[in-house]
Amino acid sequence: MLVFAGLGNPGAKYASNRHNVGFMAADAIARRHSFSPWSKKFQGLIAEGTLAGEKVILIKPQTFMNLSGQSVGEALRFYKLGPSALTVFYDEIDLAAGKVRVKVGGGSGGHNGIRSLDQHVGKDFRRVRIGVGHPGVKEMVHGHVLGDFAKADREWLDVLLDAIADGAGLLAEGDDNSFMNRVTLALRDKLTPTGDDDRPPPKAPKAQSHVRQARPQQPAAKLPETGPMAAMLKKLFGGKD
Repeated sequence: MLVFAGLGNPGAKYASNRHNVGFMAADAIARRHSFSPWSKKFQGLIAEGTLAGEKVILIKPQTFMNLSGQSVGEALRFYKLGPSALTVFYDEIDLAAGKVRVKVGGGSGGHNGIRSLDQHVGKDFRRVRIGVGHPGVKEMVHGHVLGDFAKADREWLDVLLDAIADGAGLLAEGDDNSFMNRVTLALRDKLTPTGDDDRPPPKAPKAQSHVRQARPQQPAAKLPETGPMAAMLKKLFGGKD
């Protein structure tokens, strides 16, 4: 048995926050793989299902982000599982928006949800870090993660969540590299223009002479049909036989 935890804050107020992308990932996995309806347990919401032949418990802690470890730790103890059975999905400001990286163990990187998990379950769990970008200065981080994704972000966010759900079975199998590759390729294939869109845009039509614009009613000058000028033009451009 495995436990997949998505981190976030409970309540409609926070539902679209960047800090809640872990909840979004858990929801996407539950939908894609027909998990059971969400129910209350372990100070969180849980759903049960199967990934790659392995029973998986999805959990969304309802303790608020800073106490995530209380909920997840309770679930692990109930099922008598160690940190190696745990995979956690959460937001990462030190990754560009749309990037995903997977690692086992490591530090919290200042993420309070991960710090709580480290304290309650140990550090040797798999971390699926979902990039939400950095606002640029430390003082703006709090507002950035607790701010909603912009409307323009949905273009890559929806593709990313679908790719995470599609590749969840690879995480259950422990194939982290294949999971990351699948997510990267999905984003590239769906967001990179292909075919005719790869060609440079056509050149704009040459602007009409301002003289012609000013005098559109004036007909073009008539070319001579006889004489020296006509003979020269015939040599340069040819003429009808």
